[in-house]
Amino acid sequence: MQYTSRRQFLASVAATSALVAAPSLLFPTRAALAASASTIRVDTRVIEVNGRAATVFGLTQPDGTHGLVTEAGQRFRVRLENRLDEETLIHWHGLTPPWQQDGVPQLSQPPLAPGAAYDYDFPLDRPGTNWMHSHHGLQEQRLMAAPLIVRDPAEAGTDIQDVVVLFHDFTFRDPDEILAGLRGGGHGGAGHVAAEHRPGLLRRMMETVMPMRGMDHGAGHGGMDHGAMGAGMVHLHDVDYDAFLANDRTLDDPEVFRVERGGRVRLRLINGATATNFWLDLGRLEGRLVAVDGMPVAPVTGRRFEFAIAQRLDILLDLPAGEGTWPVFAVREGERARTGFILATPRGTVERVAGDAAEPVQAVGLALERRLRATQPLALQEADRRHTVTITEAPGYIWMLNGASHGDHAPLDVRAGERVEITFNDQTTMAHPMHLHGHHFQVVAINGERFAGAVRDTVLVPARGSVTIAFDATNPGKWALHCHHLYHMAGGMMTTVEYDT
Repeated sequence: MQYTSRRQFLASVAATSALVAAPSLLFPTRAALAASASTIRVDTRVIEVNGRAATVFGLTQPDGTHGLVTEAGQRFRVRLENRLDEETLIHWHGLTPPWQQDGVPQLSQPPLAPGAAYDYDFPLDRPGTNWMHSHHGLQEQRLMAAPLIVRDPAEAGTDIQDVVVLFHDFTFRDPDEILAGLRGGGHGGAGHVAAEHRPGLLRRMMETVMPMRGMDHGAGHGGMDHGAMGAGMVHLHDVDYDAFLANDRTLDDPEVFRVERGGRVRLRLINGATATNFWLDLGRLEGRLVAVDGMPVAPVTGRRFEFAIAQRLDILLDLPAGEGTWPVFAVREGERARTGFILATPRGTVERVAGDAAEPVQAVGLALERRLRATQPLALQEADRRHTVTITEAPGYIWMLNGASHGDHAPLDVRAGERVEITFNDQTTMAHPMHLHGHHFQVVAINGERFAGAVRDTVLVPARGSVTIAFDATNPGKWALHCHHLYHMAGGMMTTVEYDT
């Protein structure tokens, strides 16, 4: 069946909006890349989800482009304008600015008042797939996030098509209402009832504990830590969602990227979800994972890749020589629900694809993480300082690091020039994507087993397990260290890494 868009009904809504409906996440040509200065406006926009218009946030340039493309070796000169009637502040996730420009309210700078603007200016040393998102309240849940791509000037002459996709989980509900429900001991989803009265949910939970056919044959093709999975299944999903989005769109109306026959494509994929880990499923294609969190790794070939909250995957695809159409999916862990986009040659026929996978997938684990090896690892060096961060929870949806919630926490102290190791010990029944601001770290141990893993900025710590990271203390300041599950962070799961002066 030939695909026909349903988004035209939004035209009348968009005509009265401050921005056009669902501004494209496609990026400008090289000639239009951010060079001397750019403006990012924080405003609202209208998208369609499940046939309904939804007002969400946007991070757009004056021409309507959502997000930003720039180039390593330049300076990051961006004017952030707040056009909302509420405070906000944006974090440049994956970049390593001076700490006063990191975009964390009250830690690095005060929130940006309505109508106010702030000028950011710092060097861009590394290329990579990054993103920007609100670090103020629960605004990120309302899609206040966008890609931030830093291209490598050394790759300017290569014949590779960039395809940039930001994934998100979407709800029509007020995020504050969701959090209040979680704190009250309920579930974050609409229409939640006790699990014993939801046989379908129980069946999916039990199914997911067992290895899933086609998803259990090693990292890059599946695989997981089954002990952690069993411990965490009951607590796997805190929030029920109305839809999952890829560049603001569901599989009812996916974005179609036209590609060359036999061409090479670089997928720059961003898990911008607030509370959802995915499996990235290339379907009939096989790809080479060449970077995580914007940092290069020794290529890992596969069709399915674990994809935790806030992480990024760069995957190279060599397309078949003939005409064709290839859907690419992100499947919610533990379920069949999925979103995605489509790659299609100029004459490729785009047909509808199902909104659910044929079978539920496993929980995201660390099988892939164990295989990753950085191509630019840290120099071999003993740690000068070691910290342990123990993850616990308490009734009332309170999430703690080292026995304290954010605000009552004791900072982790470091000194400039040190090699620092942090071991996360997760004593809860959920895995947690832990993100360190202002630095890139190397994964050096999982459950006490040492290895020289990937360099990244966000790592999944398994339920009842541990992960050790190492980094060089070369960016003085006060830096956030937190779980990137938005509702866990709002529940207190954040501390700081602070340099001795």
